[in-house]
Amino acid sequence: MWKPDRKNDQPLYQQIADDLERRISYGEFPPGSLLPSERKLAEQLGVNRSTVILAYAELRAIGIIESRTGSGTRVSKFKWGATPKHTPNWHRYVEGGSFLPNVPFLRRIREALQQDKTLIDFASGELASDLAPAQEINRLMEESSRTEYFGYDNPQGFVPLREALVSFLGKYRGIQTSASSILITSGSQQSLYLITQCLLAPGDAVAIEDPSYCYSLPMFQSAGLRLFRLPVDHKGVRPEDVRALYKKHRIKMVFLNPNFQNPTGRLLDPNRRSELLEVASELGLPIVEDDPFSLTAYDGVPPLPLKSDAPTSVLYIGSFSKIAASGLRVGWMVAPHSVVDRLSDARQQMDFGLSVVPQNLAAQFLMSPYIQPHLERLRMNLLYKRDLVIEALRNELRDLVSFTVPQGGLHLWCKIIPEVNDNKLLEEAIRNGVIFVPGSVYGSDSGFVRFTFARPKADEIVSGISKFAAALRSVLG
Repeated sequence: MWKPDRKNDQPLYQQIADDLERRISYGEFPPGSLLPSERKLAEQLGVNRSTVILAYAELRAIGIIESRTGSGTRVSKFKWGATPKHTPNWHRYVEGGSFLPNVPFLRRIREALQQDKTLIDFASGELASDLAPAQEINRLMEESSRTEYFGYDNPQGFVPLREALVSFLGKYRGIQTSASSILITSGSQQSLYLITQCLLAPGDAVAIEDPSYCYSLPMFQSAGLRLFRLPVDHKGVRPEDVRALYKKHRIKMVFLNPNFQNPTGRLLDPNRRSELLEVASELGLPIVEDDPFSLTAYDGVPPLPLKSDAPTSVLYIGSFSKIAASGLRVGWMVAPHSVVDRLSDARQQMDFGLSVVPQNLAAQFLMSPYIQPHLERLRMNLLYKRDLVIEALRNELRDLVSFTVPQGGLHLWCKIIPEVNDNKLLEEAIRNGVIFVPGSVYGSDSGFVRFTFARPKADEIVSGISKFAAALRSVLG
């Protein structure tokens, strides 16, 4: 974000006024659009509120903006006194689209992280740079042969990557498949988006875990789906709940993250796993299995996916993001040929397929001798960070939070024992220099917190939990 230059001879308020005038002229703030409040803009720019008041006064004086009590400050529809032109009402378009925006908490978290790079980040669900195989990937980039073709690739995905995944999934996940049954995507979210748009229709009923990462994805509501909850307890979802939802609502699909579930970190009990697959088979009910965390099992023995035992009734989703590098934007789906063909066709309409460059890198990494040592190092470092979070919570908040210790994954799911307001706690934590995801984002009641310990550096974790503890005590009074 632009900020005024304090070394410039031009007054700060004039710099702010000039920047706003420029952004208005570029159409970033169309006529009639609401500008940030004086207090909020002052916080964003790191200046006194009086400086913003002067800047707004300057713009009002030349007719660019107008302020009304109770309505805030808006860009004038009569800019510079000229006759207004017929400008599109962009607010109406923005509010009228069928694809819903992110939930407010996630937008607030993104905004806070963009504004303050010093926040200790327990919110972002990705690996920190010290956990990613950056050196290995850079070495592969230096060693790789030149790419001769940069045109559109197969919309199903780069063939060498799909072939590498056949070997990788067979060795590490117990999934026997072929390259023609694999679709390359930009990650788990694109896989879910293609499924909701191409295999389901508005009004269809689907079952998702409660709490669930899926609750944080407006794409389900945007697709017009009816969502029904499958409560997650200490053993995962209950198969009898799937049967009950099918009888009552005729659900058409079940979305599960059975191994180190996001956000709870729970592992589906083996007996429930077998019963769940029997119920799905009996009802002819497809399961969408999102499996991003299994290879992070701290004991080095990853639990097998549902797909390994039910190859024909499970759509399997995987991703590079949680085990290697989110920036490569490489994920995959293993599905029947007819499903892969349908989704590939949709992908071609969207973007003609992913860039061949990251797909080539991912293929080389999967086939390299680096993958196994990297996974072992990743597990060791995640376990170390998990233990730091747990020890800090026990030292700081022993009587105020409860949690189950996860055996894999990136997240620790906490229940705050006293009643607390999620919004107040998040804002107080941000003021204290730490950020997390409130549990209500995932469909839970107020008073739950997800700490992602893969993102902060190890030497930030104890300090981050201390800042959170101070915020919680402040909110509790």
